[in-house]
Amino acid sequence: MNGRPLAPHLPSLEALRAAPLLVASDLDRTLIYSAAALGLAMPDAEAPRLLCVETYERKPLSYMTETAAALLAELAGATTFVPATTRTREQYGRIHLPGPAPEFAVCANGGHLLVRGESDPDWQRTVAERLAAQCAPLDEVRAHLVRTADPAWLLKERVAEDLFAYLVVERPLLPDTWVKDLAGWADERGWTVSLQGRKVYAVPKPLTKSAAVAEVARRTGASEILAAGDSLLDADLLLAADRGWRPGHGELADSGWHAPHVTALDERGVAAGEDIVRAFLRGAVPSGHAG
Repeated sequence: MNGRPLAPHLPSLEALRAAPLLVASDLDRTLIYSAAALGLAMPDAEAPRLLCVETYERKPLSYMTETAAALLAELAGATTFVPATTRTREQYGRIHLPGPAPEFAVCANGGHLLVRGESDPDWQRTVAERLAAQCAPLDEVRAHLVRTADPAWLLKERVAEDLFAYLVVERPLLPDTWVKDLAGWADERGWTVSLQGRKVYAVPKPLTKSAAVAEVARRTGASEILAAGDSLLDADLLLAADRGWRPGHGELADSGWHAPHVTALDERGVAAGEDIVRAFLRGAVPSGHAG
């Protein structure tokens, strides 16, 4: 940012650098937002300027406010910032966040730990061993998804990184009982279910963002972890963090999920993303340096 000052009341870069700190955040609907998820409720003339951070098939797809982008660049330059996403490595590769490229990133909900852009083979082996020991196989779960889904509302069926499965559905036609029944069936087999927008995810329970982030903390010697997320797949990350934040939208907000050390923000949409980055910066102030 070439010396651009932080927003008022935010810590200096010198204060941020004084202690080892890891900041791990979900991306979609937490830090970055599609056009449909922006939630711009204000008059057009008052809408914030937006920065496109992802292009797909030569069209803009995901955005942050310019203010959030500037603050994230400051944060990423002063802490260990770890994007933690359920996206595949290919999907994550489309995103270009402001600031320095993260040294670490978590993809496939913890299935891949990227180190300077490359998946860590030791972590891959660790994940494979945990899944084999604790969960029903992917093929069994995928077959159940396809067998029980109704073609009237099923749009697509996909497997991500040979680790988990998800369906793309017509949300208004999706019966609530189907998701509840699927969650019960999956739970008995060591899997969890999450409904996010038009996607129904079935993910092995040991496949978590928190486990991969804990490995980053071990490698970097981080003494504190800050985290943010909006979905049930982020709950483990938030619970494992020292402090966390969730936006006013998403699965966690809709279900009333809470924890003592997790702040539930009122803001929704892209404005929540900006608030989360501000919260990270404020939360990063080492003891005795807040001003």
